[in-house]
Amino acid sequence: MTRIVKVWDLPVRLFHWSLVLLVVSSFVTGKLGGTWLEWHFRSGYCILALLLFRVVWGLAGSQTARFSDFVHGPARVLAYSRSLLGGRTPFHAGHNPMGGLMIVLMLVLLLVQATTGLFADDDIAARGPLADKAPGAIVSLFTTVHRININVILACVALHICAALFYLVVKKDNLIGPMITGSKPVPDDHPAPSLTSPARAAIVLAAVAAFVVWLVKFYPR
Repeated sequence: MTRIVKVWDLPVRLFHWSLVLLVVSSFVTGKLGGTWLEWHFRSGYCILALLLFRVVWGLAGSQTARFSDFVHGPARVLAYSRSLLGGRTPFHAGHNPMGGLMIVLMLVLLLVQATTGLFADDDIAARGPLADKAPGAIVSLFTTVHRININVILACVALHICAALFYLVVKKDNLIGPMITGSKPVPDDHPAPSLTSPARAAIVLAAVAAFVVWLVKFYPR
């Protein structure tokens, strides 16, 4: 028997879908170039603020948002991956071990992308706000990483979408719906996860947003 339980808090859901929109925006405006690059930078700053928020929320947020809830060692991840080939996989209210691995990977890749963008310089029309603070060799390296890393991110996004579709079609487990509504069926013998007040998230987001604004606008040049 199952019951419907709230497993994802509002901050995590807003983070997820806002990040989706901003990554798409950054990719499109980056490809368009020209005057669109101003919007490319703006979306990049927003992505950086969201990522910093998610790191903090992963340490002090709701139970299912915390890294301690979904980051597991190699043995646990391998055991779960093997269970996918069998008939039944262990239940997880939040991210399963493989999903948790993907979340961490995406956070790292996006942090690399957002950070290198602050120092990137294409020698034509786009120069990151911190490019003047770094040696030329670092600027060149970060520019190259920024250009290449987006392809790695796109590959991981494609894998993430395929995984969600696999769970939906093959495992009959809808992972997308709960990330919209916040609720999902949970076995009666499984405790409901504890969720943290969104007010705390608002404070964290305001703090990291203020830091990003200071970094790109007021950091000593």
